[in-house]
Amino acid sequence: MPSILIIGGGPAGLSAAIYAARANIPTTVLYKDGGALGRTEKIENYFGFAEPLSGPDLLARGRAQAARLGVTLTETEVTGIEYAEAGFSVKSTDGAFPADAVILATGAPRTVPPIPGVLEFEGRGVSYCAVCDAFFYRGKPVAVLGQGEYALEEARTLLPVASFVTLLTAGGAPQAAVPAGLSVDTRPVAAVGGTDRVTQIAFESGEPLPADGVFIAYGTAGSADFARKLGAQLENGRIQTDAGMATAVPGLFAAGDCTGGLLQVAKAVADGAQAAMSAVKFLRK
Repeated sequence: MPSILIIGGGPAGLSAAIYAARANIPTTVLYKDGGALGRTEKIENYFGFAEPLSGPDLLARGRAQAARLGVTLTETEVTGIEYAEAGFSVKSTDGAFPADAVILATGAPRTVPPIPGVLEFEGRGVSYCAVCDAFFYRGKPVAVLGQGEYALEEARTLLPVASFVTLLTAGGAPQAAVPAGLSVDTRPVAAVGGTDRVTQIAFESGEPLPADGVFIAYGTAGSADFARKLGAQLENGRIQTDAGMATAVPGLFAAGDCTGGLLQVAKAVADGAQAAMSAVKFLRK
């Protein structure tokens, strides 16, 4: 039976899961944490609660509701998505999950690191997508900024293509096994440098690292990262969807803060409901 996989366990993802499950579609939610809502101390403007409640409390209620309806909730970190005619394969730290439709609901995109040169060289050596841009760095040295699973997945994509790949952790330690052939440098990064294009990474210690490309992979992958890799359209970091929350990629939908607009629980819940109904309609064609 066709299945729906939802990436993100916040209000948009859980709302989508509830609607998909009620449509009798096998539904799985992959999530790492509660996102922005999980860090919210008090909510007073969401319909139906006479007294304020905390974000974690609202999330717990949503997860319990989804579980009661038969949704599979899996706490894991998603590192990538592959798409083919047979459907989607979602890669995570706990293995791969197949799906016939995917709903992206991991919240707003991450903040660009405040490192001098990152914004200036976007598109001219600074990239946010190894799958998209690895081809342009064949036989060239590149660096990946980050230390988590997402950064290591980006590095694995680059290793067979680039002449040399360095993982820059900015003082931290890699949070997962380092693949063979990957160099790790823990020195704090001071700037990304070059003239017309990136040519080096400058460290606070003053010694430069030659690099023709720099791939930003801080934190965990978000909806915009996955959408970009699959070929969906973005504008100012937000995923572009139609009125039914469908992207330009068949079977791929997005909901919540990752689509822009009002960054509120009420909108996220509505987006999730619409995305699920559209995904169900897509699977039943």
